[in-house]
Amino acid sequence: MALSGGEAFAGVILARCLSVLRISLALAGVLCSAPVAANDASEPSATELIEGLLSGRVPVGGPFELTDQTGRRRTDADFRGKLVVLYFGYTYCPDVCPTELQSISLALDALGAAADATQPVFITVDPERDTPPRLADFVSSFHPRLIGLTGSLAEIRKTATAYKTFFVKNSAATPGNYSVDHTGFIYLVGKDGRYLGFLPPGLPPDAIADAIRARLGPE
Repeated sequence: MALSGGEAFAGVILARCLSVLRISLALAGVLCSAPVAANDASEPSATELIEGLLSGRVPVGGPFELTDQTGRRRTDADFRGKLVVLYFGYTYCPDVCPTELQSISLALDALGAAADATQPVFITVDPERDTPPRLADFVSSFHPRLIGLTGSLAEIRKTATAYKTFFVKNSAATPGNYSVDHTGFIYLVGKDGRYLGFLPPGLPPDAIADAIRARLGPE
């Protein structure tokens, strides 16, 4: 028998809590895997951002204005009336980002018609290389309604910081051939634009679908 929305979401919250230590260790491994460029002193550290997100005691999310894969300027207000499933990553990411986006796509497929009330969004943390044409090619490999967003580094940094997403360009690589270390949470934003919560990295599609279904409420 299918779980109710509340039961399903409770299961996801339990999975999230059990994963907090794993997430922290995984993040530490990512950030220590290679020398990285130091952030500006005025920018919050990875620890500050993650602790803020996990604590639930600080505001998360907020307005943004970025450019989609067609070159059109988009704001958060464009997605009102939809439950936004938001992920930060970059198109040159070798494995984690494509895996997470595929899981989101499969979750939306599993929701069937209910997925029409959602809007998947991918925001790059590598605006230097992720131009609108590059994003257009990348997002076409995933859910047909996935929107990719890019912008200036300042615009991306502001949006990422609002969502407590840390990212830093790897300084050890050669110019134009670098990686970007970043956190990999999935964010859920309500139909009214307010932040609802996050899902940890590595959740299977069915758990993502359950969390989304619980937030959509009864059909």
